[in-house]
Formats: sequence, structure tokens, C-alpha cells
Amino acid sequence: MYNANKPKPEDLPSSAQLVRSTIIAAVAIVVILVTVVIPAEYGIDPTRIGRVIGLTEMGEIKTQLHEEAEEDRRRDLQNQSPATTDDKSSSWFDRLPSLFISTAHAHGSGGHGPGTAVQEHVVVKLEPGQGVEIKLVMEKGAVADFTWFAEGGKVNFDLHGDGGGQTISYEKGRGVEAQDGQFIAAFAGNHGWFWRNRDSQAVTITLIVKGEFSDVKRFD
Repeated sequence: MYNANKPKPEDLPSSAQLVRSTIIAAVAIVVILVTVVIPAEYGIDPTRIGRVIGLTEMGEIKTQLHEEAEEDRRRDLQNQSPATTDDKSSSWFDRLPSLFISTAHAHGSGGHGPGTAVQEHVVVKLEPGQGVEIKLVMEKGAVADFTWFAEGGKVNFDLHGDGGGQTISYEKGRGVEAQDGQFIAAFAGNHGWFWRNRDSQAVTITLIVKGEFSDVKRFD
């Protein structure tokens, strides 16, 4: 009635072959989980492979965004109304001449010599929910003075660094309009800011930084 050929018993995989294939598949799943999934989703990188291929930073950003969303939810439950920013923004504009005289705009490549005191002026516009990262390429012990302010709303920020398998968070803030200060690079690598617009309208961030860095990088 049926013309299908039945496989011969000797063509079927043995129990030992099935067990071996199952073990190989399980090991492959564990390797992918440890080297790809966990770094990319949670920023945890026990093998250091995820940081080399850029997955760990992705996971760290995802974790940060989750924390920001949870914090925003808590603030919304407290019915906190956002304060106006016009007065503070104006005061920051008034202070700029005494802080820095900016001559350049960074768009991802500066090319300054290492150890040279330079200054950069970066302006970025963030739509609601959008984030951006501006990093300075610095040597260990290099110093950077900075000021930044947000026009049109408030932002969440994380001043942090990474490089050579190391990471550090210098300072974090939520619902912030402006900040100025100084930080010293804890190790050689990329050090700077991640901003996210959690407001309902577009926000423009102006960063002015002066110090010992060789390049400025932007990551969207």
C-alpha cells in the first residue's frame, strides 16, 4: 500500500551517537549563553569575549535603560511635576564664557595628541526616549573639566568609563538639567557621558569639555 522505503537498522543512529550529539548540543548552548546571550542582555561577561566583540557594553546599556525605566515609573507614581528649565538654562549660558572658549565641534573624531590640554564643544539633540553617548579617549590619570546643560527638558545621565576590560561609573543622575565638574580617568580607555531624554519633548544637550584627551567619540 505504501512505497516509502523503511530505513535499515544499521542506518539508524545508535544510542551512543544520540547521547554524544545531545551532549555536544548542550555544550554549544552553554557556550553561546555565556559568551553571547548573557553579555548582550545583562552586561555580565565572565569570559571577557563579550567585551572584545562589543556585546558587553550593549548589555550594560540595556541594564541601565531598565533601571532608568523603573526609576521613571516610581517618579510617575509620586506625581512629581517637572520644574521649568528656562531660568536655569539661561544661567548656564551666562556662565559659559567664564568656563571655556570653545573652538571645535566633535562628531566622532578629534585627533588631538595624547596628553595635550584641548577643548571641545558638542551639541546633540535628543528626541523623547532617545539616548546618546559621548566618550573622551584618555590615558590613566588624565584630567577633564566639563560643563553640560539640557535645553527644553531634563535628562538621565551616567558619567562612566571603560577600557582594557575595566569599567567604572563616576556619577549618575536622573531628571537633571545641568552639571559641571571634573573627573580623573581611572584607567586608559573611553570616559564620558551617556544621556537619555526621558522627557516628552525634544531636548538639546550642550557639552563643553577641556582637558587631556586625544579624541572624542559619539555612539548613538
